Amino acid sequence: MRKLVIGTRGSALALWQAHYIQDRLLQECGVESSLEIIKTKGDKILDVPLAKIGGKGLFTKELEEKLLTKEIDLAVHSLKDVPVDLPESLALACITEREDVRDCFVSYKYPDFNALAQNARVGTTSLRRSMQLKARRADIACLSLRGNIQTRLNKLESGEFDAIILAYAGLKRLGIAHIPHIVPLSTTEMIPAMGQAALGIECREDDEDLRAVLETLACQRTALCTQAEREFIKVLDGGCQVPIGVHCKLLGEIEKGMVQIKAIVGMPDGSKILQESISASAQEANIAAKELAHILIKQGAREVLEQAQRFFLQS
Repeated sequence: MRKLVIGTRGSALALWQAHYIQDRLLQECGVESSLEIIKTKGDKILDVPLAKIGGKGLFTKELEEKLLTKEIDLAVHSLKDVPVDLPESLALACITEREDVRDCFVSYKYPDFNALAQNARVGTTSLRRSMQLKARRADIACLSLRGNIQTRLNKLESGEFDAIILAYAGLKRLGIAHIPHIVPLSTTEMIPAMGQAALGIECREDDEDLRAVLETLACQRTALCTQAEREFIKVLDGGCQVPIGVHCKLLGEIEKGMVQIKAIVGMPDGSKILQESISASAQEANIAAKELAHILIKQGAREVLEQAQRFFLQS
């Protein structure tokens, strides 16, 4: 295998992820590589909530363009950022083992979410998180929080927010543990985003040698679960900038195990929530995910998402 060029965003977490893949390629496959840092639209526009920027692929499009022009060989993404429909001639060749899938509550002042003062300021740009937080506590103010993890933590420390919500996987990967209160939220308290805590490795579809190498880095359990989550999102025609949560959990082995899939759709202010779950054999995970999406559609999920988008853009 030739020496590869890995495309990555430039944040500390993105670089951790890229180095993780780089190290595995060398140690497990004997393949050398270099990194190329690429700024995406989502990295450049930091003063506007993501959902107001519009479009899909806010953190992937520029990397995909470099793949298509053969300036890089593979791109390392947080899987939750990867749209369910890829550009023609590109492929999601590998999904790595998932880290802790949970979101977490982070605060210097308050020990947990329930201890927050009335009208507390909670930072998150995620409509999915805002929806679930406001459904639990209508009084709290969910305020826009953009930037990489360290930027968000600096804003928390400076007192701009009483607490912030982050993906626990990012804190664990970067070894951040010095903040007094880091409290994981169970997937019952807050349903995660599609693909959260897994990495997706994208390359050109016709690069068969590279795809064969990348497949050796894949985690089949994680792939099964995250692909089911992506099927759910695809049926709803959603993305990572809309108020949708979905989580697939595999119980037992792939061959004979079961999956439990739970999902939530609603208004960013928590005023309306649709939530359902489904169980099926692991072999029928994708079928079950589609069925779950159709159950929510019958309950009005698409109309709720359209209303949520209008609500947010007007707010």
